[in-house]
Amino acid sequence: MPRVTECAFCGIISDPAAPTVVLADEVAVAFLDIRPVFKGHVLVAPRAHAVTLADLPAADVGPLFQRVQRVSAALPAVLGCQGTFVAANNVVSQSVPHLHVHVVPRTKGDGLRGFFWPRQKYESDAEAADYATRIRAGLA
Repeated sequence: MPRVTECAFCGIISDPAAPTVVLADEVAVAFLDIRPVFKGHVLVAPRAHAVTLADLPAADVGPLFQRVQRVSAALPAVLGCQGTFVAANNVVSQSVPHLHVHVVPRTKGDGLRGFFWPRQKYESDAEAADYATRIRAGLA
């Protein structure tokens, strides 16, 4: 699969045992966003480097979104959220030029409005690893 050595996400994808990875298979790698909108915010990226959704081969779109669907279904059970917000940026607001889909845990009254996404931080690597472990277990 093509990799771009300077791509941050290709680096994460090449280390599927990283503590923030929640899902890794032949199609995609899902991992915690380092600046989450809400804790448990997951990014799902295809293993093959593609900058935007338009760059992803059509045959790979369905399998990628099956992984997005799986993560989206797991978060409420694992984190106690009521639902999820699923989104992908293409070029504009895309901080890493590797296609990735945001799966953000949501709860009514959580304060998220429109497309203003205030970011948070995990208090420690251990806290992030705990979230990843819980999500990984929910995906098993």
